[in-house]
Amino acid sequence: MASFDVRARLAWLAGWVAKSWMFLAFFVGFFLFWEYSIVWFKIPLYILPPPSLIVEKGWADMPRLLEYTLVTGREVVIGYVVAVIIAVPLGLAIAFSDILRRTFYPFLVCIEMVPKIAFAPLFISWLGFGLLPKVIIVFLVCFFPIVLNAILAFNSLSDELSRFARSTGAGPLRTFFKIRLPAALPQCFVGFKYAAINATVGAAIAEFIGSDQGLGFYIQIVTGNMRPDLAFAGIFFLTLVGLVLFGLVTLAERLLIPWHVSVRRNKG
Repeated sequence: MASFDVRARLAWLAGWVAKSWMFLAFFVGFFLFWEYSIVWFKIPLYILPPPSLIVEKGWADMPRLLEYTLVTGREVVIGYVVAVIIAVPLGLAIAFSDILRRTFYPFLVCIEMVPKIAFAPLFISWLGFGLLPKVIIVFLVCFFPIVLNAILAFNSLSDELSRFARSTGAGPLRTFFKIRLPAALPQCFVGFKYAAINATVGAAIAEFIGSDQGLGFYIQIVTGNMRPDLAFAGIFFLTLVGLVLFGLVTLAERLLIPWHVSVRRNKG
């Protein structure tokens, strides 16, 4: 049984490599070109360090990088989760309420036009340099894509499908959980993914503006000290936080809507 599991995992790994070889080749080629172009074009190291130097210096400063990664990751996760918890029920309420759709929805659209990062200095001046202002910025950056896509998702059920559900004798609650919610989830995950991409941006910029810890603070400090090698290391860890969050959202999508065409296409 154990040998069968090993063979199955090796077969899965071989299949993944076979499907991903173009990406892997591009990835390796990109970093090789970056590494050797520093020598070919005689680029000063204080302008653009090679990947090998970034890895070397980043490894030497790993304790501080990991500490700040946890700080930024906490801000991102809290802000993102709170945004999901508030935005999805609000989007559902607006989709089902004519009054909210005519009053609160235009207000949301107007607020969406305002760059959320513009509020960061205000929140920091009001609330200080702690966790709360960063979480609020992450929340704002994530909230609007989620709520707007949720409104669109819950309004997208066709009239024919609604009439069919009523003709089968299904009540409103059963219709919602059996038909409307599954039909809305694909569009909701569009908002979830877009918000996951933006979450680290909000956290980093909030830390740039006012913080004494976190990856944004780290990148700002080492850049001021003319250490682009460490700045690139901080950017890598910031990217890693975003990739982990995006990967978790994608995993949730595959578990909740495995039947949807986008999920089946990505599996194939």
